Amino acid sequence: MTWTPDQPIVSIHNVKKAFGSLEVLKGVSMDIMKGEVICIIGPSGSGKSTLIRCINALNDIQGGSITVEGQEVHDDNLDRLELRKKVGMVFQQYNLFPHKTALENVMMAPVKVLKQNKAEVETRARELLRKVRLEGKENSYPGELSGGQQQRVAIARSLAMSPDVMLFDEVTAALDPETVKEVLVTIKDLAAEGMTCILVTHEMGFAREVADHIYFTDKGVIVEHGPPETFFDNAQDPRTKEFLSQIL
Repeated sequence: MTWTPDQPIVSIHNVKKAFGSLEVLKGVSMDIMKGEVICIIGPSGSGKSTLIRCINALNDIQGGSITVEGQEVHDDNLDRLELRKKVGMVFQQYNLFPHKTALENVMMAPVKVLKQNKAEVETRARELLRKVRLEGKENSYPGELSGGQQQRVAIARSLAMSPDVMLFDEVTAALDPETVKEVLVTIKDLAAEGMTCILVTHEMGFAREVADHIYFTDKGVIVEHGPPETFFDNAQDPRTKEFLSQIL
């Protein structure tokens, strides 16, 4: 199937997911266009992280479909590596290799997995570290970097695969307030450059500022969604209103 940019780059249709008898996603649907920034918000345990882990096949699904650039993610014949080249993911925990420098962490996948030329990868990795404002930290080990700096290395590492879509799963949750901003600024820059971003976040000010569309999930369903100005200033559903009243 040929995908063209006038179609959703990610299409989620009636997705169901359970862990044993616990239904985590109960028929979730959303379409994301190329270059859009989508924020998924909601209480803990509402299925947000599970949903984005299904997009790059870290979790399987029990029903519905997810396509990325027209390719069914949960097709048994799908090459997971090909999918993960297209879909980068940054987690709450940075998962950096502690015995490798920032530069080596960013270079690893393109060299080892994509078998790209090491010198070319290094040039690009240095550019990416500059992009996430870590110039001068190339030879630092994760243990020598703050949480916010480690998270930015993780973002650069994901970008090194040249993905078309970036998933961010509560990437600021483990950070202290001082360093949250550095990471959010980095994501904002990516969004401004036209990267398609799907974020699970509890940073409401940030969601209001960067998102094209906000989805509020609760108990495995999408309760309400809309552009930030409508969503935050004119929420319709009582559950959305209650959630926003607690956090805004």
